[in-house]
Amino acid sequence: MTTRFVTKDIHAFLDYPVAALLIGAPFLLGLGTENPAALWLGVGTGIAALLLTVLTNHRLGLIRVLPYRIHVAVDGLVGLVFIAAPFALGLSGIDAWFYLVNGATVLAVVSLSNPESLRATPALA
Repeated sequence: MTTRFVTKDIHAFLDYPVAALLIGAPFLLGLGTENPAALWLGVGTGIAALLLTVLTNHRLGLIRVLPYRIHVAVDGLVGLVFIAAPFALGLSGIDAWFYLVNGATVLAVVSLSNPESLRATPALA
């Protein structure tokens, strides 16, 4: 039994809600009162995540031009950026915690991705 259980389908079903949360949560949580970058990093990343999801070759991709493994690599990069953001931008409080928790969560999902799902596959019909 492998602990790398996040399949391409599981990931696909997570993508749209995560993008919506990244766009909406910064407003709901009041991020960016001290540093506007704390608000707009989440919103911009959410919009980019939505576009990435639409373009990814997985079950819920609408255009399916990007390989899934590229999608997962971009997610990993986002996780690292989110972990670094509080330090690089001087964020504190809820602003810092939002990015630290989300960054750790994204990196966990990437690290739990099933290697079989990352292999190149033909475009879904």
